[in-house]
Amino acid sequence: MASTTTLRGWIDGIGVLGPGLNTWAQAQPILAGAVVYQPQPVLVPAAAVLPPPERRRVGLAAKVALAVAQEAIANARQDAAALAAVFSSSGADCDNCDAICQVLASEDRHISPTRFHNSVHNVAAGYWSIASGAMTPATALCAYDGSFGAGLLEALTQVVVDGVGTLLVTYEVPYPEPLHAKRPLPSAFGLALVLMPQPGPHSLAHIQVDLVEAPADRVTLAQLEALRCRIPSARGLPLLQVLAEGRGARVILEYLDPLNLAVDVLPCR
Repeated sequence: MASTTTLRGWIDGIGVLGPGLNTWAQAQPILAGAVVYQPQPVLVPAAAVLPPPERRRVGLAAKVALAVAQEAIANARQDAAALAAVFSSSGADCDNCDAICQVLASEDRHISPTRFHNSVHNVAAGYWSIASGAMTPATALCAYDGSFGAGLLEALTQVVVDGVGTLLVTYEVPYPEPLHAKRPLPSAFGLALVLMPQPGPHSLAHIQVDLVEAPADRVTLAQLEALRCRIPSARGLPLLQVLAEGRGARVILEYLDPLNLAVDVLPCR
C-alpha cells in the first residue's frame, strides 16, 4: 500500500562519519564498490567551530553531529545560517545519560550543571546554532530505530511546506556498560543531508519520498549492512550507496513497521 502524500526535494550536500567512513569523499568510492572497505575506529573531529567554553562541555554525540553537519554544508556550498535544521537520534548523548544514571544511583545525587545541560535531547541542535550562528528553526526528534526515516520525513516536510533549505543530521553513539548490554550500538555514526526546495549548481540528486509497505533494501557490502541493521542513523546507507553509484533508482529505507520509505533518486549529473 502506497501513501498518497509525496515529498520532494534536492540533495545538495552529504556528510558521513562512521567506522572506516571518515568523510563522504572517503565513503563514496567504498559504497560504489571502487575501493575496498577497511573497518577502522571512528575518528571524531574536535568541535573546533565552537567557542572554548562550549568546546570544553560538548560531548561525543554532539561532536559527531557537528562533524557531519559541517561536512554536508561545506559540500553543498550553502550558508549554514540560512538553513532550517532537523536533528534526529535514538539516544543522543549516551555517555552523559550513563553518567547521570550513576550519580542518581549513588548517595550523592547532585547533578552537575554541565551534565544537566547535555541531558536534553536537543543539545546537538543547540551547539549547532552556536557554531553556525543560525537563528533559523531547529527541530530535535527521536523515533527509536526509525529515527533516520523520521528525520528525513520531517526535513523534507519543511522543504516542501515552508519552501526552505533544511539540514538533516542523524547521529548515534554507543552507551557504556551496563546500558550497552540493553541497547548494543556497536559504534558512533553520523549522516547529514542538505535538502533544498529547488535545484542549484551543486545539487547532486532529486529525491521523491513515499510511505510504502515493502521490505527495506540492504547494503551490498556485508560489513556495512551490519552497521545498517544495528545503528539507527545508518539506516540511510542504502540511499548513500545509490548516490555514490550516481544512478537513478528506487531505494526502500527502514522506518517504522509496517511502513518504510520509498525514495526515488534521480541524479542531477
